[in-house]
Amino acid sequence: MKVYLTLIFALAITAAGAQSNPSKKMNELETATLGSGCFWCTEAFFLRLKGVESVVSGYSGGKVKNPTYKEVCSGLTGHAEVVQVKFDPTVISFAEILEVFWNTHDPTTLNKQGYDEGTQYRSAVFYHNEDQKRTAEDYKKQLDQSGAFKKPIVTEITPFSVFYPAEDYHQNYYALNPNQGYCQVVIRPKIEKFNKQYAAKLKK
Repeated sequence: MKVYLTLIFALAITAAGAQSNPSKKMNELETATLGSGCFWCTEAFFLRLKGVESVVSGYSGGKVKNPTYKEVCSGLTGHAEVVQVKFDPTVISFAEILEVFWNTHDPTTLNKQGYDEGTQYRSAVFYHNEDQKRTAEDYKKQLDQSGAFKKPIVTEITPFSVFYPAEDYHQNYYALNPNQGYCQVVIRPKIEKFNKQYAAKLKK
């Protein structure tokens, strides 16, 4: 990404945020359902943000009821690995949630994040209402027009239908398994970079 990506995101947030609903009641939580590759990484990012009340790893966008991790990994169920984020929009907006989403994975690679390949690793926003749809589509358009990424964004923006929580051992995976090989080699460096970049937005 380019050096000025942070500024570009800020401009995109301004444009997208103008579409948000300002009438939300205090402490009325909203839900975001996002796919950006392995949910172990994604969950660890969002759990750190002020205004985020909970993050659950799971599966969405498929055609099989109550899929298992093994079934999803086969790529045959149609599901994406996602996180479902409950957040307080008076503290952190949906546009800011999208900033973190688009800034912590490569949304230009189809069905692929790093060494993880398959439709289950696709970049996806499953919107819960028309405001989220409009914000996501406007934000994506702004990013493409800005040249923030060298290639077009392939993130799918589709209506939310059903979310299936992943098995218990997937939940809060990084915090509970910090010494596991994948966590040490892949997730930890990303978290260290994330903590520096979003220091002002992290929970104390």
